[in-house]
Parts: sequence; C-alpha cells; structure tokens
Amino acid sequence: MKHKLLLAIALMCSMATFAQKDYKPTEGNLKARQEFQDAKFGIFIHWGIYSMLADGEWIQLNRNINRTEYEELAKGFYPAQFNAKEWVEAFKDAGAKYVTITSRHHDGFSMFDTKQTNYDIVDATPFKRDILKELADACHQGGLKIGFYYSHMDWYRPDYRMGNTGKKYPHDESTTNWPAYFKFMNNQLTELLTNYGDIHTIWFDGMWDNHDFDWQLDEQYAHIHKLQPSCLIGNNHHRAVIPGEDIQIFEQDLPGGNSHGWGVGQDIASLPLESCVTMNNSWGYNIHDRNYKSVDDLIRYLVKAAGMNGNLLLNIGPRADGTLPIDALNRLKEMGKWTKKYGETIYGTRGGMISPREWGVTTQKGNKLYIHILKGNDKALALPIEGKMVKSAVMFDGKQPVTVTRTKDNVMLTLPVEPSGVDTIVEITLK
Repeated sequence: MKHKLLLAIALMCSMATFAQKDYKPTEGNLKARQEFQDAKFGIFIHWGIYSMLADGEWIQLNRNINRTEYEELAKGFYPAQFNAKEWVEAFKDAGAKYVTITSRHHDGFSMFDTKQTNYDIVDATPFKRDILKELADACHQGGLKIGFYYSHMDWYRPDYRMGNTGKKYPHDESTTNWPAYFKFMNNQLTELLTNYGDIHTIWFDGMWDNHDFDWQLDEQYAHIHKLQPSCLIGNNHHRAVIPGEDIQIFEQDLPGGNSHGWGVGQDIASLPLESCVTMNNSWGYNIHDRNYKSVDDLIRYLVKAAGMNGNLLLNIGPRADGTLPIDALNRLKEMGKWTKKYGETIYGTRGGMISPREWGVTTQKGNKLYIHILKGNDKALALPIEGKMVKSAVMFDGKQPVTVTRTKDNVMLTLPVEPSGVDTIVEITLK
C-alpha cells in the first residue's frame, strides 16, 4: 500500500512538472502582455467588510476578532454611495488604464455574487448588489480593463489549511479539507471568468501563508487559461515566477527592490512587471492613516516604474460607504494633470537603453528616447551611449534645443535650463 501511494505521488508530481513546463501562452495572451506593458498605470482597490472598522484589511487577524463576530459585520455593510461610473471616471482622469479589485481577501468575504458560499456581498449584506459586476461593466463601457485580486488564504473557511497566520489565529486542523477548499477556489474562479466579461488579470495573493504546501498551481493556472486564454496570471508570492504566470509582481517596491525583505530570491523575470504600492501606508481603508505620499512622489514612482520597464498599480482603500477618500481623489486629480501633458513619455514605452541612474530613468518608444531627470539641478548630463546614435535632442517642454556634444562612447547634454520640478524631460531622437 505504501509503495503504491509513493508511486501515485511521484506520478502526480511528474504530471504537475510536465504541465507547468508545457505552458505556452496563446497569441492572445502575448498580445495582452504587450498591452499590459503599454498601459503603465493601474488602480488597485482593497475593499471589503473590513472597511467598516476603518483600520485596514488585516484587522480581523490583528485584533484577533472571533470569526463569528467578524461575520456579523456583513449584516451592516451597505455602501450606499458606491457609484462604479464615478470611480471609473476618476481613474481615467488620473491616466490609469486598468483596475484590479479584491474579489475575496484573506478574511474570506466575497465581494461578488458567488454560488459557492452565502458569505458574499449579495447574500450576506442588505446591499444585495454585485459590486464586481457593476465595476466590471463600468470599466468595459469606459475603456478600462478590469482584473480581480483573489486570496489563496482564508481566515473564515474551516476547510482552509491554515499556515503561518494560524500561529496567531488558532485553527482546528481536524476541519481542514484541502480538496474541498481547492474545489471551492476553482469554482469561484470559474464564476469570475465567465460572468464578468473579459478579465484582464487574476492577481493572486496569500500563498506565502504556507510556501511549503503544494497549492496545485499548475492545475489552477491551466484552468484559468482554459477559461480565458488571454487573462494574465500574476501571483504575489514574493518568489521567482512559476511557469504559467504571465506577469511578475513586486509589493511596495520597484522591480528588483527588497526594502521589506520580500524580494529574496525574486530575480527580475523576462515577463511584464508590476509594482503595487499603497498611496498612504494602508491597503484597506484606515481612518487613522493620513500619511499619504505627495503627488510629486507618486508621479516619480510612476516614472521610475516605467523606466524600469514596469507598471505602477497604485492602491486606494474605499470607505465603507463606497466613497473614495478625498486625499486619494485629490492625488489622482493632480496625477491626471501630469499624465495628460507628459503621458506620451511613459505610455507605450519600455525601459530605455540607459539603465536607471542616480539622476533618474529613461523610457523609449521607437526612435524616441526620453530622459527623465528626477533628481538634481545640473544642466550638464553625460549619457553612456554612442554619439553617432543621436540625431537631435530637445526639451520636452517647449522643444528648446539641447546642446549635444558627441564622443565615441558618450553623449554630453547641456540643457538650456536647470532641471526643476517633479520631472525634467529631454526628448532625444535617435538615428
């Protein structure tokens, strides 16, 4: 019996390995990847019943709230001010090209009309409206792409195999039923990929709760790609990308960064890249957190991400009533002024031929190389490119000529004005 069991396990492992290595993205998926890279700027939405307590999305675990008591929050969740079209207009005005929203976070509450549980926005709340459906429809109508965040971990369901978070939130292991939980997740993913139109991304999170466990990602990824081959899969697991994934995610860091210790072993892959970043210090709405990044810092983050060949997914935590915090809206509005004027220097570009420097980054599109000076006020700038490659150089603002001094291995730019403001841009036309 033991020999047969080991043989069966070995066979399953070999099949999983084959399935992962055998993944070949479709033409539609490759096109979606390119469109993703062109977009550069997306909005992340962390919203759930935790917003009622206004202390972030981890409050159930952080405050050790009893599951039964936490579940009662749903009975009072009524976001009467939620207006999907107004959200979409605000995101579009900011220059964002796509939206990713939490369909189910770690607390296990589903923000859509699922048939797999009654613990959802339609069945458990007096609101009785499918928020994801309304937002997906508004995005499709408004020209934004829509993606869904989906948590691999769950503090609510007794069949979930609790990992590291279970050390703080005791879990009865006798109720664990991985096959049932895996089926539940895949059934929900089926709903998300069949009832809400074209889905831009499935954005996984929480696998880090138990890294050593076999999450059967090969089967899950294959299921997603079968339902919507062009849907991009990303997983915020803080490790090297796994076959079957279409984008690579960096949390609270630019590509390759490791400011939180999450980037160990997470080398930059050849896939499209995305940095997800909070606007203040919280993902879910936190009434105490007024530590918002400045508009200038957010714009520089967007430009740096583009210069490192990545996207910025900028987070907002809506209030329980369905409104977006005024501090967040004000920043989106100001970012929109910048993207309307300078958007062509990031949209559709890739990281420039000059790697990021102390003074800033470069982006490139066709024969246009954009020099983004984000730091310093020196009018002279040495670029490590062959002089014969440069046809002309002008300031992006006003198109004033920039003096170009060519050498064999370098180009020296002398600007007509000192760099100032959030981003001084030089436009170089290459031969």
